[in-house]
Amino acid sequence: MYIVGITGASGVIYGIRLVEELLASGKKTAVIASRTALLLSGEELYPGNEFHSVRDILAYRNVSYANLVEYANDDLFAPISSGSVMFDGIAIVPCSMKTLGKLACGIDDTLMLRAFGVALKERRKAVIVPRETPLSEIHLTHMLRLTRAGAIVLPPMPAFYHKPQTVDDMVNFVVGKILQTLGITHHLFRAWGNV
Repeated sequence: MYIVGITGASGVIYGIRLVEELLASGKKTAVIASRTALLLSGEELYPGNEFHSVRDILAYRNVSYANLVEYANDDLFAPISSGSVMFDGIAIVPCSMKTLGKLACGIDDTLMLRAFGVALKERRKAVIVPRETPLSEIHLTHMLRLTRAGAIVLPPMPAFYHKPQTVDDMVNFVVGKILQTLGITHHLFRAWGNV
């Protein structure tokens, strides 16, 4: 099982596309979206729409969510808050600077933060996709601290060697990099030597 946390930072599409790809590859996926992430989905993806869950967004996008488990961010009694529950990895996509700061300081007062903390202490794959620019020294210090704790910091920086034609191509590149980091094969872009 993989866990995807979606915060209220700009770039919610990265988290949604990651969930879609995990589900399409048959992976059981647990998702935790903050309330702000759900509100932002309506603003960034489908203006005028209001979503109350990631399932609502997937249904709107005509994506099957049979292997999806969705948890509320305030549900600290959810199974994934415990290290005794096995999961393969977690990615927080996009990761707001508020979430980044709490992660770096070991504050796990939400389910998303707690599940990430579990991944770090259990030495499981833990990826953050920070969404801010430019970065302050505080942001960089938090990223360094998380890297030293075992997390992988993967900024959403699209490449151009695969000759993207659309915004979706650039989103897919970042999502493909996240999947690779989690150890999952994908076909979202061609690798450097295969262009």
